[in-house]
Amino acid sequence: MVAMALFFSMTTPAGVAIGIAISSVYDEISPTALVVQGLLEAAAAGILVYMALVDILAEEFMSARVQSRARLQLALNASLLLGAGLMSMLAIWA
Repeated sequence: MVAMALFFSMTTPAGVAIGIAISSVYDEISPTALVVQGLLEAAAAGILVYMALVDILAEEFMSARVQSRARLQLALNASLLLGAGLMSMLAIWA
């Protein structure tokens, strides 16, 4: 835990310093910048989806209370699909 706090406290200022340093030469509409931005956003989205599905939802779906009730499993699956569908619709306007 302490290592993660130290890592965060060192990398955040380093990232800010790098951002300030390249801000004068950064061309936001160049093809290279667009590809790099797309790759970084895709990686961030993938990490968020993994965290949501594996670390958070798996615990809920695998609990003994949910496993013993078919109706609750159906409700959880339906709400998961509804939420994913609504977020996909929201992405159209983002």
